[in-house]
Amino acid sequence: MPSAPLWRDGPDRYGRISRALHWIMAALLGWQFLIAAAERLAEDAPAVVRLAAIGPGHAWIGVTVLALLGLRLIWTALNRNRRPGHPGRLGRAAHVGQGLMYLLMAVVPSLALLRAYGSGRGWPRADPWLIPATGTEVSWMVQLGQALHGELAWLLFALILGHVGMAIWHHRVRRDGTLSRMLGRR
Repeated sequence: MPSAPLWRDGPDRYGRISRALHWIMAALLGWQFLIAAAERLAEDAPAVVRLAAIGPGHAWIGVTVLALLGLRLIWTALNRNRRPGHPGRLGRAAHVGQGLMYLLMAVVPSLALLRAYGSGRGWPRADPWLIPATGTEVSWMVQLGQALHGELAWLLFALILGHVGMAIWHHRVRRDGTLSRMLGRR
């Protein structure tokens, strides 16, 4: 018999809500990086080809990731004392790595939104409430977004690769059930 309802986290596994948020965000972020890689490969192509590589979904996926991150942080806080984890240095390193990923999942799309607002054009594919067109360019917002959005996104990608690598290492080398807990198994 499980120690907690299946939808809530327990000391032996993550609940259905945590797992759903994790895997939905993983799929969205994976798609974002595929889009970014396609755009990078099309860097020397004409602008219309680059825009086709990025597609209109890139921005919406970023906003969706930001919204899901907010839900995930609330859910994590509600389950804080029930979640599985690792003691010692390994557990602290995992918390630091996850904290950095969460921070970058907030900062990267926020920089894109800041850049869109600073452009003065707003975000024409969205309702005006999200990024209104002001008609006034704020150059520091555009420059900050241009300078950091992509670079920090690739840092997030590296952290995610490390996260995946550690999950595989726990599963294959340590055989400690870490990956099984995120898959909902005991």
